[in-house]
Amino acid sequence: MNQPLYRVLLVEDDIRLANLIVDFLKTHDMHVEVERRGDTVLTRLINYHPDIILLDIMLPGMDGLSLCEKLPDYFSGPILLMSALGSSEDQIKGLELGADDYVVKPVDPALLVARINNLLRRHSQPPKPSDSKSLTFGKLSIDPHTQMIRLGDRQVDLTSHEFELLWLLASQAGQVLSRQYIYHYLLNIDFDGRDRKIDVRISRLRKKLGDNLDTPFRIKTVWGQGYLFAPEAWNS
Repeated sequence: MNQPLYRVLLVEDDIRLANLIVDFLKTHDMHVEVERRGDTVLTRLINYHPDIILLDIMLPGMDGLSLCEKLPDYFSGPILLMSALGSSEDQIKGLELGADDYVVKPVDPALLVARINNLLRRHSQPPKPSDSKSLTFGKLSIDPHTQMIRLGDRQVDLTSHEFELLWLLASQAGQVLSRQYIYHYLLNIDFDGRDRKIDVRISRLRKKLGDNLDTPFRIKTVWGQGYLFAPEAWNS
């Protein structure tokens, strides 16, 4: 069975509506976790790393607009507000506070999926190496034009496949990238749960980049979710 394509955090206190949304999104290869209070969302993000947050406005504990202001310090993905408050003023306020999109309840499920996919496409496409400037993290520098990697005073030789994977991870530093996403982006196929091509490339990257193979701290494994390039781990 394929891994879910996207991870979704649904913040909604209406149990019936939340269940309907969860069931529908699951049919579109999305893994959904539900939070019913606004004041517990930031704590939830410590252990769950969604690709997108669907956020109701009228919530117990903390309303969605107040939460929307706080989320950018904890979450770098897109935020989609959902509310029965459908006036232009309400929508503009939500967008000005940091939301990426706004849908009015009752939510049409097909429209919701289309909005989610659109937001995730916009947020998840890393810059192509040919269009990008060099990336630097502490002692690590990555030149996309020459594909030259330097770590401190030494040059690191990578294959083209290894470079593509490193660029994908580094250009989205600090974000968890699922195996499904990596397979789609680099190989244009679904991850079937058994293929180990990317795992092997990750292992080779770690070895060449001086990571700890037993407890990696530069290219981390986030169990059950994917891989994370740690931008703060390259100073030594």
